[in-house]
Amino acid sequence: MRWFGPHDPVSLFDIRQAGCAGVVTALHQLPVGAVWPVEEIQRRQQIIEADNASYSPLHWAVVESLPVHEDIKKGRPTRATYIENYKESLRNLAACGIRTVCYNFMPVLDWSRTNLSYQLPDGSLALRFVWQDFALFDLCILQRPGAEADYEPEVAAAARAQFAQMSPEQIAELTNTVLLGLPGSEEAFELTGFQSLLDEYAHIDSQALRQNLYYFIREVGPVAQEVGINLCIHPDDPPYPLLGLPRVVSTEADLAELLAAYDEPANGLTFCTGSLGVRPDNDLPGVVRRFGARIHFVHLRATKREENPRNFHEADHLTGDVDMYSVVRELVLEEQRRAQTGVGELTLPMRPDHGHQMLDDLKKKTYPGYSAIGRLRGLAELRGLEHGIRHALAAEVHLTAKLTADTTLAAR
Repeated sequence: MRWFGPHDPVSLFDIRQAGCAGVVTALHQLPVGAVWPVEEIQRRQQIIEADNASYSPLHWAVVESLPVHEDIKKGRPTRATYIENYKESLRNLAACGIRTVCYNFMPVLDWSRTNLSYQLPDGSLALRFVWQDFALFDLCILQRPGAEADYEPEVAAAARAQFAQMSPEQIAELTNTVLLGLPGSEEAFELTGFQSLLDEYAHIDSQALRQNLYYFIREVGPVAQEVGINLCIHPDDPPYPLLGLPRVVSTEADLAELLAAYDEPANGLTFCTGSLGVRPDNDLPGVVRRFGARIHFVHLRATKREENPRNFHEADHLTGDVDMYSVVRELVLEEQRRAQTGVGELTLPMRPDHGHQMLDDLKKKTYPGYSAIGRLRGLAELRGLEHGIRHALAAEVHLTAKLTADTTLAAR
């Protein structure tokens, strides 16, 4: 499970009792672009492992995330310094025994939602993205120049009509939701000055951002390869452009081009079924079949597209638009392939991504999507699914062997 550090309302004890052995975390307290010192990495490891002698052991399994500085994404001359810092952080993480590092290349904003407490029919709360609400923020609150061209005329008109009926409290809530900072961060973006952050990308189109990403991975990839770290990029969330900003890790074609840009095992993927699953044109089981050897980290969650397919909400882990059975089956087959060939990490680190706020957690303040009980439910469902798939595959092997033996015996 993901853990945001000592101030996370979900404790290491909660994670341990959920049956997890690996912790996914980061040094959120350090500024983006700074070197992660060995001392800070070891201090976090010591906190995670403090009770290992008395209870089921935990270890820091995956870094999520080692953030990429905006100057790298924008291709500025100062990126050289930040790339060197990134390389040093990778060396320090490897020296501490950490081998999997997740990152993303989304400009300015990380994942984006318009509602953090969307009530589902069972009364639990989920994250939701509504295209018209996002258009309302863009057109009427931010008032971004040129935004009108990014929305269908009927969506823009409906957004303006909706805005005219909103209270100041509703406007503030939507603004705060869209401008939410990185998960684990104590800071959100401020509306004042936010447009200036977008303006810095005015002359950076998707092709330029793509080339900046490839430059970055070609620079840091050899260091990761040398020290034995698996880098794994997280897809865009949602997987399409927002606020006039390009996004270049949204489709299978994007993944293929990135992996080819530095074609070594260290350049890999965080396979997030929720992010990629928002697009109906992404074949998730097929992605595992085609890129399985380069998947280093897995986020399992399901999103549900609504009547307007640009709208979606977080569904239960085994429902929604993700064919979770087929996805998990392909992941199990990938692990079996690795066991047979001895190539790659034998066990893929996986976490249940996001979860509904439910039961007793409805009374608590938690990071959006990261309450304990909703993720525990997802983890339990996914464990049961994996258990059943492994038994079914074993039964298939047994039956095939028996049929082969019977055929051989009959031939004699």
